[in-house]
Amino acid sequence: MITALLAFALGYLLGSVPWGLVLTRAAGLGDIRRIGSGNIGATNVLRTGSKLLAAATLLLDLGKGAAALLLAGAWWGDTAGLIAGFGAMLGHAFPVWLGFSGGKGVATGGGVLIAAAWWLGLASALVWLATVAGTRISSAGALAACLAAPLIALLAGRLDLALFTLSIAVLIVYRHRPNIARLLAGTEPRIGRRT
Repeated sequence: MITALLAFALGYLLGSVPWGLVLTRAAGLGDIRRIGSGNIGATNVLRTGSKLLAAATLLLDLGKGAAALLLAGAWWGDTAGLIAGFGAMLGHAFPVWLGFSGGKGVATGGGVLIAAAWWLGLASALVWLATVAGTRISSAGALAACLAAPLIALLAGRLDLALFTLSIAVLIVYRHRPNIARLLAGTEPRIGRRT
């Protein structure tokens, strides 16, 4: 129990670093929460017009998810690694420093998946890429990828990863409730569009 709590705390603290907000403020672009969708993730950072900052946000958000799982896994074992990975996602989505109002968890979840099973992370990324290529809508790609991950894990005979990725999918779908409403209404903005 102590190990699980330590793993979760490590993951939560790593995940709660709001890189999109930190980078845009450091670049003199103000508070990313007052731009576009108000999200702290890479897609909204792209709406500032800076592809470099968006790419850096994406890499750092991926990295904190992967780091949480890998560090906890190395110190306390595989189960602790998965707990830390989920903790990182919760930290990104509900960071204590921002009044528990953070990002959607897609990039952080991607980092967790890559660290947990590279082939699953890669397959999910390909689903995201194919969906975004067809729709130019980031949230559609995120939803497709997170829902595909448990199915991919099941097809690979990994029930443990299927259950883990299902918990990730539930969180990501929950955080995308407004996006889902806009997708259904046909008003969800496309990638690269400033709002």
